Amino acid sequence: MSDYTIGVDIGTTGTKTVLLHTDQGIVATASRETALHSTGPGIAEADTAQWHRNVVESIREVLASAEIPADAVGAVATSGMVPAVVPVDRAGKPLRRAILQNDARAHRQVAALATELSGVDLVTLTGSALTQQSVAPTTMWLREHEPDVYARTAHWVGSYDWVLTVLGAPCHVEQNWALESGLFTIDGPVAGAVLSAAGLDPGTLAPVHRPGTRVGEVSPQAAERTGLRAGTPLIVGGADHVLSAYAAGVNRPGDALVKLGGAGDILVASDSQVVDERLYLDAHPVPGHWLPNGCMATSGSLIRWFQALVGGAELTTLDDEAARRAPAEILCLPYFLGEKSPLHDPDLRGTFAGLHLGHTRADMYRSVLEAIAFGFRHHVDVFTDIGIPLSRVMITNGGSKSTLWKQIHADVLGLEMLPVRGHPGASLGAAVIAAIGIGALDDWSDAARFITLDPPYVPDPARAAAYDTAYATWRELGAAMAPISHRLARTSR
Repeated sequence: MSDYTIGVDIGTTGTKTVLLHTDQGIVATASRETALHSTGPGIAEADTAQWHRNVVESIREVLASAEIPADAVGAVATSGMVPAVVPVDRAGKPLRRAILQNDARAHRQVAALATELSGVDLVTLTGSALTQQSVAPTTMWLREHEPDVYARTAHWVGSYDWVLTVLGAPCHVEQNWALESGLFTIDGPVAGAVLSAAGLDPGTLAPVHRPGTRVGEVSPQAAERTGLRAGTPLIVGGADHVLSAYAAGVNRPGDALVKLGGAGDILVASDSQVVDERLYLDAHPVPGHWLPNGCMATSGSLIRWFQALVGGAELTTLDDEAARRAPAEILCLPYFLGEKSPLHDPDLRGTFAGLHLGHTRADMYRSVLEAIAFGFRHHVDVFTDIGIPLSRVMITNGGSKSTLWKQIHADVLGLEMLPVRGHPGASLGAAVIAAIGIGALDDWSDAARFITLDPPYVPDPARAAAYDTAYATWRELGAAMAPISHRLARTSR
């Protein structure tokens, strides 16, 4: 049995591949950028051919970097964003670009389907509310606007599932793609009421598999392209945010991850299947565990927007300036892309409040950092409300490089924050699951062996008290601005 496995993560802006040795840890990584295609309002697409090239090139790169032969790799697993939609024909060939989970073109179909399903408790049935990332409205949009694609679609699959297909596996979807799609019930079977209302053929739904399931093997054609051995096992991986949390050590009930990427994710491990319309629910890779979670539409993307607005100043410079300013003199509502959880309102808009002529870019920048932390605190309130306490909180991704932002999160949340050093994210989670799938690792908790936690950021009592007051005002500001945001959204469509 080989000690090497490969994990591949298909992200919105890039592909990352990790070569893992079960004793030595990560021995090689490679990444490739991916273009986001947005040709009109609300459109977010990706080219599957570019995904394929990125996967081939990055696998070849890690093999060459480690100088290991093709037969040294024991298995490959994949991860990716959910629920991206790839319509494929009977041969598994994509019929168009992938439609990504943050695509908002199907808002009319969402409204129509919500009316049709008004008597159905979708949260209890499927584990989540009907939103713009639900798959049924996307298929309805395709039926209306691209009828030829719709008619030729044999299966609807996800990003990372399609990658395994192009490597040699049959069409399938992973459990959390199925769960977040809204096409399946929380317990697994097809959600017949949703399919009927959407006019969707159940025969176009691919088989659903759990993480760690062997679904195929590398084909001779894929072996020639990637440098892998033909016959190498292909293992079902999982959703990117789920595997990122898993690889960060979120494995025991109460463990949580704050993920400061382009968007903002917060996930908490639970041993109970808790559903709430304000949150999303995913299955944890560990059987019998769950990951209730939230995703804010902005996080690092809002930081980058502000950075560009002030002339591209270095983030370290902005951090240094903001660290010398008082907490929460300005309040920012971070709804510059609307908001996903816990508000699920695409028509919210960003706001700065409390400005006077004595304020500087440092005050505004600090308010942006604080706004994201307030958004996470809003989620913590929801978790507390439904009986899910947070006992240990890890923090990862690009934003976690900022010492100031980590401290702000500790102060706002009133919780210690444990940074994961150099966290490679979901690609590591996929590589670990590949190893579990072939028996090279035999314990789901082995993922924690491959990470290092830095010393915690501890809440400062004085700042935490100031933020308690500011957070209450921030919530009031959000409620007061919502109707104004809705009017502004109508005029800008």
